Amino acid sequence: MTVEFSVLGSVEASIDGRSAVLGHARQRAVLAVLLADVGHLVTTDQLTDRVWGSRPPRQAVPTLRSYLSRLRQALAATGEAVIARQPGGYALTTARSVTVDMHTFRHLAAQARAAGDDTRAAALFEQALRLWRAEPFASLDTPWLNALRETLLQERLAVQLDWGDVRLRLGQHVALLPEAAARAAAHPLDEHLAGQLMLALHRCGRSAEALDHYRRTCSRLARELGIDPGRHLQDIQAAVLQQDAVPAPVPQPQGPAQLSTIPAQLPLSVAAFTGRKSELAQLDRLLHSTAGALSAQPAAVVISAVSGTAGVGKTALAVHWAHRVRDAFPDGQLYVNLRGFDPGGSVVGPAEAVRGFLDALGVPPARVPNGLAAQAGLYRSLLAGRRVLVVLDNARDAEHVRPLLPGGSGCLALVTSRNRLTGLAATEGAHLLTVDLLTPTQAGDLLTSRLGAHRTAAEPAAVEEIVTRCTGLPLALAIMAARAAAQPRLPLTALAHELREAGSRLDALDAGDPASQVRAVFSTSYRALTTDAARLFRLLGLHPGPDIALPAAASLAGLSRARTGALLTELTRGNLLTERTPGRYAFHDLLRTYATELVTHDSDDARRSAVHRMLDHYLHTAHAADALLTRRKDPISVAPAQPGAVAEELPDRREVLAWFSAEHPVVLAVVEQSPAGFETHTWQLATVVATFLKRQGRWPALAAAHTAALSAALRRNDRTGQANAHRGLALARTQLNGPDDARAHYALALDLFGELGDHAGQARIHRHLGRMSADRDEHRKALGHARQAFAHYKAAHNRLGQAGALDHIGRNLVRLGDDRSAALSYSLRALALVEEIGDLNGQARTWRSLGYIHHHLGRYGHAIDCYRQAVDLVRKTDDRYHEATSLADLGDTHHAAAHPDAAHHAWTQALAITDEIGLPGTAPLRARLLHNLDR
Repeated sequence: MTVEFSVLGSVEASIDGRSAVLGHARQRAVLAVLLADVGHLVTTDQLTDRVWGSRPPRQAVPTLRSYLSRLRQALAATGEAVIARQPGGYALTTARSVTVDMHTFRHLAAQARAAGDDTRAAALFEQALRLWRAEPFASLDTPWLNALRETLLQERLAVQLDWGDVRLRLGQHVALLPEAAARAAAHPLDEHLAGQLMLALHRCGRSAEALDHYRRTCSRLARELGIDPGRHLQDIQAAVLQQDAVPAPVPQPQGPAQLSTIPAQLPLSVAAFTGRKSELAQLDRLLHSTAGALSAQPAAVVISAVSGTAGVGKTALAVHWAHRVRDAFPDGQLYVNLRGFDPGGSVVGPAEAVRGFLDALGVPPARVPNGLAAQAGLYRSLLAGRRVLVVLDNARDAEHVRPLLPGGSGCLALVTSRNRLTGLAATEGAHLLTVDLLTPTQAGDLLTSRLGAHRTAAEPAAVEEIVTRCTGLPLALAIMAARAAAQPRLPLTALAHELREAGSRLDALDAGDPASQVRAVFSTSYRALTTDAARLFRLLGLHPGPDIALPAAASLAGLSRARTGALLTELTRGNLLTERTPGRYAFHDLLRTYATELVTHDSDDARRSAVHRMLDHYLHTAHAADALLTRRKDPISVAPAQPGAVAEELPDRREVLAWFSAEHPVVLAVVEQSPAGFETHTWQLATVVATFLKRQGRWPALAAAHTAALSAALRRNDRTGQANAHRGLALARTQLNGPDDARAHYALALDLFGELGDHAGQARIHRHLGRMSADRDEHRKALGHARQAFAHYKAAHNRLGQAGALDHIGRNLVRLGDDRSAALSYSLRALALVEEIGDLNGQARTWRSLGYIHHHLGRYGHAIDCYRQAVDLVRKTDDRYHEATSLADLGDTHHAAAHPDAAHHAWTQALAITDEIGLPGTAPLRARLLHNLDR
């Protein structure tokens, strides 16, 4: 009896040529999971996770049993494929005559690569590829199968590439040519495919086409990735130019084009790292065992602790080992502290982490898609075929890191967490490594490495007591060592005595004696601080963000920056604070907990005043920064800052963008965790950070900030805050879920601004609604909103707003084709207003509108003059985005006027600017320019 299972397409089973009835999609998914690990145990937990993902039904296990029973019945007649119940799970066992196309494909590919004979290899590669009918697991949609599908598709492409190389060496370029052309078109950035196509074209006597493809590939690599072609492709081009016999590719793996940015994000390793030989050896064995895998999932090493998890040295071990092996990962090292157990609640979610990785990999904001799934897909695509080490530090649970795991072989993910991440072991095959407390010998070695053998040998009893009372917790030992090192004349017996006398507990720790001893260590270090440093340490417990800059710390303490800087230095020297980057400071989680507890002993007034100063610092700095960024003429009004709160002075847009880039995670944490009584600060902070978040395309963050702002404004019954929060939510929802999801928020904002008599607010809402209508080609509605915006701006005496509304009226009139002469008159009125006001941005915008109108009237010469005026003006204001849009429009008009060279020049300039500034809003513009340049 012949039994054939197929997953390279839809999931099917054939018994002696007849199709078996496998049931509905979910039941076939169960079979697919078993087929993927045929012959091996798949635990019940693994089956549940792989079939349903993170949302299994309540009766998942009984449902699985039902599916498995039906599948057994479908396969019963064969006697050669049996779903067997085993301890802990199930396994699909098969006779040798049973085939599974996925495993056959992999076996044939491995045979071909080991053949040593091109003719034999070509036949095996062809046989392997003929097994494919469509995408694997067609019509099945689970996270686990989707990930396996992507892996298999990458494997197929690798086989196609290897087969192409073999066929070129065999002289089969004529037969290969159409396939190479199709694959190169599907993967235009793959230099290996480009090289195969060039070789096939050249050998078919079509060298000019080969060189043309090289030119187009170079151009696309430069535009899309900012890189030049690799040496192999350059060598092919040179040989084609010289009409040489280009050698066929040698049979070696060819990785993807290297990005211009190779991340090196590992934090500094501990200078005097000691111990952990067993753990380091386990990690080394793991690296060596996975280094040669061609198709395995990435190894995920999970470091956890048996007890007293916090401070046990997971991060130190991970970072130390990562530095030791970083040369094995020449394509870079990524690192993120996920802050999974931050007592302040400022956890770094997968969306924020993957966005940070994309930034580190050199992806401009304009090319970052919306949504975690799309961003994670881009991240995995960038890592595919590369050797990158990914360190995911301080994870909360398995779900916290799953979106951040690489998707293909070659990369290794190193995960640390206080929890044992058994879910990753069950579903991703992670290797679990537990980090325990240091033994007394290891703890003594740690103290000796920090203090010197001469000092510890002189007081062995004191060293033994310190080791005992620190219970082998590396963090506690490091703090005591820092205290001793800072006071070289202080006897170690004195430090041991202080530990002996401290008897309180640190409740935030999970359990056991280590908790009490850690607090004892913290308390002895805290008591050694000067009065001002101790006060600053306590107040830092009120700060909710992931880190704090010197100016914010100064406002929190109500002290000068110079004095605060000296106090921060004192705290870092005592290992009570870490300077993560120059001028930015962060707590260890336990120290944050300790500081938060200590500050509760300060008076209510002292705590409230410190929080008020801190919020004023962020609000006034962000308010001024937003005004410089947007040049808004009707900003929100903020109350004067409290004495001691000082806003940072940001002289130009470059400094503004740098400040927002560094501080927006802090501002968002402040907004989401602002205490009762500071509701106005909450919604105002959300409002002033909105422009930066919009320009960066951080729509989930914008939505979260304005959700918190709306809650705060509702608690205070602050209708101005509610109106602004609804407006911000509408902007975010438009991008996240589409305009229909935003309409209710726009309507509420419009009603609230109307009740408040806020004409400027109503005008802005009508402006947004007008743009939404125009995007839907509802130009009559857009015209109505533009007219209402004009009326409200006029009532608000906002002449600049009036000019913008007149300009929108003109644009919509020309789109409607009702009265194009009237359209021109509206835009001319707008131009007169902005020239009278002296606003260069408004003048540039209006000249661009005039160009648009003249273009649609067929007056191309007038349109070109208008667009040139717009370009000159935006260059004076250094508005790079609108310079690009004006140049793009100028190119369109030149094209319409049959000036191809001028059009190409303008479009090329515009594209260069969009690549330079990399703002999210430039993505549609880039697509339009690339389309135009390919004409």
